[in-house]
Parts: sequence; structure tokens; C-alpha cells
Amino acid sequence: MKFLNLQKIILFTLFWMSIPLSFSQTISLSKEAEISVLTCGTSTEVYALFGHTAIRVKDKANGIDVVYNYGAFDFGTPNFALKFAKGNLQYFAVANSYTDFITNYSYEKRSVYEQVLRLSATQKQRLFDLLNKSLLLENREYTYKFIDQNCTSMTVDVINKALTKNIIVKKGDTTTTYRSILFPYFNNHFYEQLGTSILFGTKTDQAGTAIFLPFELKESLDQIQLGQSPIAKENRTLLEFEPKTNSSWWNNPYTYLIVLAFVLLINKRTTDTIYLASIGVLGIAFIILGLYSTHLELGNNYNILLFNPFLLVLLAFAKAKNVNGIRYTLWLNLFALVIYSLLLINKAHLWIVTPLIITSCVVLVRGFWKKEI
Repeated sequence: MKFLNLQKIILFTLFWMSIPLSFSQTISLSKEAEISVLTCGTSTEVYALFGHTAIRVKDKANGIDVVYNYGAFDFGTPNFALKFAKGNLQYFAVANSYTDFITNYSYEKRSVYEQVLRLSATQKQRLFDLLNKSLLLENREYTYKFIDQNCTSMTVDVINKALTKNIIVKKGDTTTTYRSILFPYFNNHFYEQLGTSILFGTKTDQAGTAIFLPFELKESLDQIQLGQSPIAKENRTLLEFEPKTNSSWWNNPYTYLIVLAFVLLINKRTTDTIYLASIGVLGIAFIILGLYSTHLELGNNYNILLFNPFLLVLLAFAKAKNVNGIRYTLWLNLFALVIYSLLLINKAHLWIVTPLIITSCVVLVRGFWKKEI
């Protein structure tokens, strides 16, 4: 997915939108026209961790070499963070020249791979017309959804629409969960990996049957047949760079483990209280976010069994010296941790939250078990 600032979006809209629209009205693609899918490599920027998908239309006879993509958004959107969390942030369909597109990725040192599609003249023209139609002001915006509607899934949809049937489907492994598919993309981005692990709910534990990531589409195109021939008739490497590795003195598992080790080793009531209160407050935030957001990935979040709001109730009973209240809420929180651990046995994020499970168990037991049970 590619970020474009507001100025670029305005320029693309005013300049490039008018050109492709005139193509769809007055120019038919020549027999030599090529339409290809571009798969762009990842980057250390959070918005580029998954790569990017675009469609290139090249027709030398008509002087056309344009790249269309559905991955533009604007950080200047009013209430950007709230809209993103809510799930009603609008993304943009934009087009720009191939030269500008490839220059930008060369500057960012991101690889670009091209797969030329084996399409009939009618299918090419239909896809070209649909791409231009998507640039109309009333069509160019769509509501971004992390799995169901992004630059890759929108590309799949427009190609299938041009083919008049769902030819572009996921090939290969369709049993691995969305969570497991996503997890490695956050390697070397530890806190992003931890954050998404505890924010995502049951939807991401479903089998990943839909194409939603650029390299999934690339791999599927290599296997899909159109008639008796592969739909990708040619693969080209337009740019190739070694992937950048993110390095940070703080964004790594060591700082995470150091903080948790500090909580365990200092063994102070104040530190334990701050830890439990922080975990409980996060749990309330997860519940509110799950109810507020239309992102299905954030709903039914069983991670609140670890980030349990009842920890705050336990602390309140402790402050009031209510022995029965402490006993019941302590058992409730320990039981929730057991259930949570069982739920995580086959989940990708088991290892990353295990230190939190251990820390919570130790803090609960040493703080309340002997004193109150």
C-alpha cells in the first residue's frame, strides 16, 4: 500500500485522471497493448511492510504507459486516526506515468516485478475502461479494510470484473490463517508485531482463502490458467534491491523482556499495581475499539483474557481490603489466563505474548495468593 500526500493526490486527480478518461472515450487499445500487474517490494516504513500492487497499461501505438493503483491515502484527512480506527478511512484510486512510478520506487530502493497478463483484445479494452472509470470523482474513493478491501484485493476485483468471472483466486496454501500469513511481515518491527498480535481477534484466525497481499497475488498469477495457458504469459524484474532491515535500539524484543524482567525482579507492590492497572486499562481500550470499529479484524478479541479489565476490579478490592472480592477476582483472572494459554497453543503469536502471560501469573500469585487466599 502506497501513501501519497494531499498535493500528489490533487496533481494525480487533475492531470492524470483527465488523460485516461479521454482514452476510454476516444481511443481503443491497439493489438500490441500490454496490461500487466506490478508487485512492489516491501520497505521499513509501516505503510509499506506488505508491499504494493498496481496495474500497468502500456500501448506504444497510442503513446500510453500508465500505472493505476488503489493504494493512495492522505494523512491530512480530518480525524485521520479516528477514521482509520473506525474503519471508514477513504483510500483513492490514482494513476500516474510509468516513468514517475518506477522512478519513485527506484528512489525508495524497492523491487518491482511485472507479470504481463494473457488477455484478449476485448478483455484488455474492458479492463482499461474499468480502470479509467475508477478514476471518476464518484468512483475513485473506497473504504479501506485491512483484509477485505485494499490495493491488492481491489486489483483482483477489477481484473475479475474485466474477465466477467472470478478467474483470479488464491492458489497454493489456503489453510494457513491470516494471522500466520501476516506475522512474518512484521519481522524486525517487534512492537508492531506485538501490537497487531494483541489487537487482532478471531477473524485473523480464519483460513486465509482470499488474496489480500501483493506477493500472494503474484504467486497466484503464476499458477492461474486462462483457458489452456497461464494467465501470466511473461514475468519481468523491473527493479530489484535487497530488502532493507529495520534496526532500532528500542523496537526489539530485548527492551520488551527487560521491562517485564524489571517488573518481576523488583518485586514491589507499587510496580505490580502499575503493571496490572496498565494491562487492565488496555483491555478496556480493546473492548471499546472492538465495539467502535467496523474493522472485523478487531472484533471478538480473545486477547482481553490476558488484558483483562477485571484486573482493575481486583485492584479496587485490594485497596478496599475486601477479602472475598479479592479471592473471587483473583481466581477469575487466573482462570482467564489458563483459558487464554489454551487458546493460543496453535496461534502464531503464542511466543510473543508468553512473557506477558508469565509476568501476569507471577504478579498475581505473589501479590495476592498467600496474603488473601
